[in-house]
Amino acid sequence: MHIAQLIFQHNDLVVSEDDCRNKFVARQLFRRLARQGRLSTFGFAEDDWSSQSSKFPDLATCPAPSGSDSFRLWGDDFRAGNILLTEADDIAALIDWEYAYVAPTQFILDPPWWLLIETAEMWSSGVDDWKETYDTRLKTWLAALERAEEDLKEPSGLPAPLSTYMRESWETGRFFLSYGARKSWAFDTMYWKFLDERFFGDREAAVLKYDLWKTRLHLLSEEERAAMEPFVERKMTDAKERRIVDWDPTGAEQRFSELLFDS
Repeated sequence: MHIAQLIFQHNDLVVSEDDCRNKFVARQLFRRLARQGRLSTFGFAEDDWSSQSSKFPDLATCPAPSGSDSFRLWGDDFRAGNILLTEADDIAALIDWEYAYVAPTQFILDPPWWLLIETAEMWSSGVDDWKETYDTRLKTWLAALERAEEDLKEPSGLPAPLSTYMRESWETGRFFLSYGARKSWAFDTMYWKFLDERFFGDREAAVLKYDLWKTRLHLLSEEERAAMEPFVERKMTDAKERRIVDWDPTGAEQRFSELLFDS
């Protein structure tokens, strides 16, 4: 879960030791939740582990669909620009499938990220403004989806309407979970701003950006804590020289294994 990026992206990934620690802690905790199978239930009715589910037990009503542990074709870069229309505004074709892959079923239950055309991490006014603006546009999207659902002649096969799944995805933070899982370059913002407190509870007030790791250090295992400082030291040393690293398979596998803790 983005640990490979932390290890192998040599240039432009960390800007300070504490930035590196933030990234280390976030990825270790996120990977642990994935290994425990908890990410697949987060934001669904089955979520009984997160701090959010304890604080707001009625927030999520939609059950995880029976196919939530399966995978479906997913176009990661799909947006309005990928759709060709006829003169009558009917859909003629979908193009640009180079970023399509097989992805978790949960992705289709999130509202589309492209309602604002621009991505959250590229929004000029910042991600908080993106979220506020998106919330307004989402209401329009859900209203249109609900009207379309009323005209359906056959059931969708989901336990609840897709519009309800999408609304709860936004309200519970499942949207940000999927977004961060899909985009390594946006992961840290999504994790610390929108997911960490939903997972593990409120942090102390007024924690500085580069001190976030300190609030969750106690959640790491002894092995993970012992590995963090040597990794940070090596990462900061590597960052002093900008270059393209040609990893040999054996060396890459060894380095990767140093940050995988499965006990």
